[in-house]
Amino acid sequence: MMSPSVSDSDDLAEKPDLPVTKSSSELRSVLLSLLTILIYYCFSISLTFYNRYLFVTYQYPLSITIIHLIVKYVLSSLIRSTLNFYHFIKKRPAKSEYQQRITLNWFLYTTRIIPTAIASAADIGLSNWSLQFITITLYTMSKSTVILFILFFSILFQLEKWRKSIILVILSISCGLFLFTFHSTEFHLFGFVLVMIASFMAGLRWTLAQAITQKHELGLANPIDMIYHVQPCMILCLLPLAVYIDGIAIISTDKMFRSDQYEETFGNIMWILYGAGLAFLLESSELLVVTFTSSLTLSISGIFKEICIIYIAVTWNNNKLNTMNTLGLIMCLLGITIHCYMKAKKEAQIISRDKKNEVMVGCKTRGANYSKLIDESDSESFISKLTAEDGESFELSSRQMRSLPKE
Repeated sequence: MMSPSVSDSDDLAEKPDLPVTKSSSELRSVLLSLLTILIYYCFSISLTFYNRYLFVTYQYPLSITIIHLIVKYVLSSLIRSTLNFYHFIKKRPAKSEYQQRITLNWFLYTTRIIPTAIASAADIGLSNWSLQFITITLYTMSKSTVILFILFFSILFQLEKWRKSIILVILSISCGLFLFTFHSTEFHLFGFVLVMIASFMAGLRWTLAQAITQKHELGLANPIDMIYHVQPCMILCLLPLAVYIDGIAIISTDKMFRSDQYEETFGNIMWILYGAGLAFLLESSELLVVTFTSSLTLSISGIFKEICIIYIAVTWNNNKLNTMNTLGLIMCLLGITIHCYMKAKKEAQIISRDKKNEVMVGCKTRGANYSKLIDESDSESFISKLTAEDGESFELSSRQMRSLPKE
């Protein structure tokens, strides 16, 4: 009977057939989060400039929003049906193991999905409507308050812990964004009220979405499933308002139904459907960011995206940033950097604490690899016995455990 030395355990820990360590898993999680945020940036910036052009040409924001919602629901349904068919064919020999994609019962749909759908419909609909009355810079400045509402609801629903550092980050970003857009404050009361209500509902929307997507028992971590369940209720919420505001105007416009230029009408429809595809990809990426990180991270990353949008718009319009605008930009970037640093530090502390409580011990006996996590906090006389498949075993004493290098 032989006991493995410390050097042996270190060598064995580097074997490719041993389990992946938690640090490697955390690294993959960070990279995946960064990738989803980058994808979110691409689709969000594209859709913002698309909406800017679209709502100037077609002043029917609520009706176009409903078209986008219908297309998103159809796309999510088609993707779900395709995935169901693929998994059915793949597991056809073992039909008992086949399971269709999740479909919530009416109780869960009423208590979980409908509140999120109402908040989402109010956020998207009122945000698009407000663009008819206020400038893009005032809109961005007003929507920056979303991060405050997300913080409020996250603490209220116990998704985030109350920390003074978070308050400082939020204030830094909010004040910075206000200074960054201070030069353009053409005020329109009705448009401002619309965008502020939208900001409040957006905070509730993404907090509820985080609670749903991160609750594994519901099975809605996949954004396709989430979109599939939320869109019908969103359509029903916006439809009465769209009919009241846009109904007669959109039916009688010569750019759509009254047009005698069929090619132009077809081009307009395809242009609207293109935006619906962008909206579908954007919402999917937003839900992925919320699933892998948090609604607060989505909002803060969205602030950086809005800064990029305003900077691009200012550059295209040949406007210059004054000293106050530059100071605001620096404050925003500083707040975002501090938040990213705190998130990384928090993850590092979790990993470090787990490593102190657990020691990875590897052993190799007669060609078979063994790996066991040993908790040091039980007692000093703890003895771990690892048994091979052929019945041969060895013992690792607490003295040998204390001799293992600690990180």
